[in-house]
Amino acid sequence: MKTLRLFAHYAVLILAALIVLFPLYFTIAGALMTDAQLMRFPPMLVPQELHFENFAKVLDAMPLIRQFFNSIFVASAIVLGVLVTSVLAAYVLVFLNIPFKNVIFGIIMLTILVPTESLIVPKYLILVDLRWINSYPGLIVPFVASGFGIFLMRQFFLSFPKEIYEAARIDGCGHLRFVLTILVPIVRPALGVLGLYTFIGSYNMYFWPLLVINTPDMQTLQIGLQALNSSESTQPSLIYAGAAIAIAPMLVIFYLFQKSIVRGLTSGAVK
Repeated sequence: MKTLRLFAHYAVLILAALIVLFPLYFTIAGALMTDAQLMRFPPMLVPQELHFENFAKVLDAMPLIRQFFNSIFVASAIVLGVLVTSVLAAYVLVFLNIPFKNVIFGIIMLTILVPTESLIVPKYLILVDLRWINSYPGLIVPFVASGFGIFLMRQFFLSFPKEIYEAARIDGCGHLRFVLTILVPIVRPALGVLGLYTFIGSYNMYFWPLLVINTPDMQTLQIGLQALNSSESTQPSLIYAGAAIAIAPMLVIFYLFQKSIVRGLTSGAVK
């Protein structure tokens, strides 16, 4: 009975993994097929031949390299900004004795409840006044502070031993030095999780870049993929090749930082 229950448990896990991984697999497989193979019914699941020329064709059809650079640069800058603002704000809320600390934290939490769509018009009008339309600051600055990031880092900082903080302060360690040399290295898994979530959200942004960017050189990869979907709808192999290029950074980041990501996700699960 125990063996049967264990078998059923693994069967469910394998089925769930297949459901999650199939879109990723078919995107990569479709990028290596011909248009005729992709339009076949029933659909072909395994490429008969590997057509790597699809990647060259899609790069000729669209300026995806430039758009790829824009997406990586914007997402990386937003991640850096979110990590800096979240760490510093959470440090103030946890370690410093400032008046109305809980009220300030409550106001920060309220920002999480505000629908993103309701902020689009005010943000856009501010960018127009600053003349940041069609620029990197217009894509980056509105997203460098995150209420969720501050909340997440505050929760990790609350579990940090206060004795270490007090000992460092007695030894003459300043606030910035404490944050950079003691606090940040210890909470590195949490920073990895926050950075990954922020990068995924920033990298996949579509509506905001569509609103504030009006030249091809400044477009991000998601805008390019939508344009590719419209202009090359009769060549699905090129669309799959573009999508495969778009997901490559996510796969590389997860492969490089998977240990830190898993450690950060599970660090609060066991007390």
